[in-house]
This record gives sequence, C-alpha cells and structure tokens, in this order.
Amino acid sequence: MRTIAEINDKISRKCAVVWTVEELKARVSEVGVTQAAKEVDVIATGTFEPMESSGAIINLGHTDPPIKIRRCWLDNVSAYSGFGAVDLYLGATQVTETADGEESRERGGGHVIEDLIAGKPVSLRALGQVTDCYPRATFETTITRDTINQFYLYNPRNLYQNFIVGINGGERPLFTYLGPLQPRLGNAVYSNPGAVSPLWNDPDLQLIGIGTRVFLGGGIGYVAWEGTQHFPLQKRLPNRTPIGPAATLALIGDAKQMQRRWVRGCYFKNYGPSLMLGVGIPLPVLREDVVANCAVRDQELVAPIVDFSIPRRVRPTFGLVSYAQLKTGRITIDGKSVRVAPLASIFLSHQVALELKQWILLSQFTLSEPVAPLPMDRSFLPQDLWGAQITLE
Repeated sequence: MRTIAEINDKISRKCAVVWTVEELKARVSEVGVTQAAKEVDVIATGTFEPMESSGAIINLGHTDPPIKIRRCWLDNVSAYSGFGAVDLYLGATQVTETADGEESRERGGGHVIEDLIAGKPVSLRALGQVTDCYPRATFETTITRDTINQFYLYNPRNLYQNFIVGINGGERPLFTYLGPLQPRLGNAVYSNPGAVSPLWNDPDLQLIGIGTRVFLGGGIGYVAWEGTQHFPLQKRLPNRTPIGPAATLALIGDAKQMQRRWVRGCYFKNYGPSLMLGVGIPLPVLREDVVANCAVRDQELVAPIVDFSIPRRVRPTFGLVSYAQLKTGRITIDGKSVRVAPLASIFLSHQVALELKQWILLSQFTLSEPVAPLPMDRSFLPQDLWGAQITLE
C-alpha cells in the first residue's frame, strides 16, 4: 500500500494522516480494517512504565592533570567506571551509599538521571588509578548535563511485550519489583498498560527492528539491539500476542534532548530505586495487516497471574487474565475478589502516543527503515543447570 519513503514525504509536506493507536482501534470498530488502512499513514503507540534495566553513559571530559577513574559516585550513587578513563555508566537501580558505607534504597541512579535531565547540578566524587599518563588520584566537582560531553541513555531491556500479574498467597507482606504485595491475596499488580503499548501492536516485530526511530524520554532514540531476556518464542494466542513475557528492546538516545516529564526516578518500598520512562513507537501502515494487528483490544490480550510467595524462579500461577479484566480494578482468584492496580500510568501512556503524533504532524519526527530485523528465534536460558550452590563452611 505504502512505503516508508512515501510516508516520510507526506510527513515533510505535513499532509500525513497520523492516529494514536486508541484512535485507530476506535476507527476500526466503526469502518473495519480495510477502510481504516486506506485512511491512515502512521499509528502512534506509547507507554509510561517502570523500566529498571536502564542507565546512562556519561563522558566527563578530561581533567588537568588527567585522571583514570576507577571508582566514582554521582550524588553518592556509584557509577561503573571500568572502561575509558572518564567514561561512566550509571545504572537506574544503583542505590545511594551513605557516609557510613551503608546503602539507602530510597534514592538511586534513576533519580540522578532525572536530575541531570532536569538540568540540576549533581555532585561527583572520583578516585583514580595513578599512572604516568593519568597522574591524578582524586577529583571532586559538580556537573550538569551542559558541562559533560556525552550523556545518553543506553537501556539494555525496555518495552516488555507483555509481563505478569503479581499476587501474594503467603502469610506476610512481600516487597517486589511490582511494589508491595499484600498477604492472602490482598492485592494484585500488573505493569504493562495493555493494548496501547508498542509491542502488542506489532506482535511479530515486522515493523520494529534495529535502527527504528522512537520517542524516548521526550527525545529521539533508536532501537539498538534485541533487549536482554528477549524471548519471542513465548507461547502465543491465535492473534499472535504472547501469553507472558516475550520480546524486549534495547534502546539508545541522547539524554540532553530528553524531558523530565518522561524520565522519572522512582522507588519501590523495601525493594529499591528504578526509572519510569516514556517510550513511543510509530508504526507505518505499509499493508492492511498492520492495521489488523493494531486493532487488538484489551479483552484479546492476557497475562499470567503469578504467586510471589514461592521463592523460586518458576512460581505457581493462577491462570491467565485479560487486560480488560485487569483494568476494571478487580479480578477473581480462587473465588476471591482481589483489587488490582497498574504500575504503568495508563494516562501518561496515552499522552506519549499523543505527543509522538504531534511531532509527526509538525514534521519534527520522521520514520526510519530498520537496518536489520530483530531475531525471532531466541529461547530463554535459565542458569539452573550451569552452576552449583556455594557452601560456606
């Protein structure tokens, strides 16, 4: 029907038809897939949810005399320094170290990344390895995003294509990466926003590949690679959507372009810090089947209910539940009505898609051809068979 080049030409002339994925789903219900596919050029998807496998690459620039950093803290959050002399990687879930060497989990790398994106000053303290070419042993300063060379997000795992619903069938509260889970099925938590989320709408990754341009944290980013724990071989429904965690993406983008509204440090009680991140992906309507895939609704998507009270990698499940049921605020488990809430912001997920739509309509964002497809044959390999327990005597 169309090519990306043809769509980009329409974007440049400000005559492309762009709908959010919610607008597309509504239009399909009115006129059907075939007619909707004739009317629209681009479909904007979006999500705003915790993405803890994220972090920032930072290059400080060389000091005088130079230093080869081997330990470094940004606002007392440790950054990895085991590569170039003044290159750092700040992980979103790294915790703050207090003056007495203890950890404070209420603030971490995600909060420091947010502060840098907001233009706030961040204290830096570094210890160096003294060499003939790097004679300096210590360095302290204050940095901002404008006083460092490179500052970009490189996120090894973002945008899970589906995830789980967490519950607690035990007798004590549990504090997890989904937040607090109350005992005796006191609550349930899910993280994916459902049918607006990008990868639901391209289930076999026919449009999204390496090099795809995306909305990342309020700036422009790209798909860099498959994400860690990428598992496209997950079991799928007849509509090709997975029944549990499946594909993931590694994303990269210039954090100096990003906006604090879309990159927010967060904290999960008694678990630790993380990062809330807004990501949107435009889907070009190259064929009618693109619209057919994007027409999928919450009642046609399911997630597994997983009991965190069993401390194992493989936990008992209570079957599958649709996202339409989850979004009612209550689900039934073993005959009990259980209140349920999302970690993702459904409202801000819609807002990401709307902002991406506006960028395209204003010719501020064009589409990119992937340079290579993402692999669809990856299995998920656990470590159960590869190692043994360590015994301390």
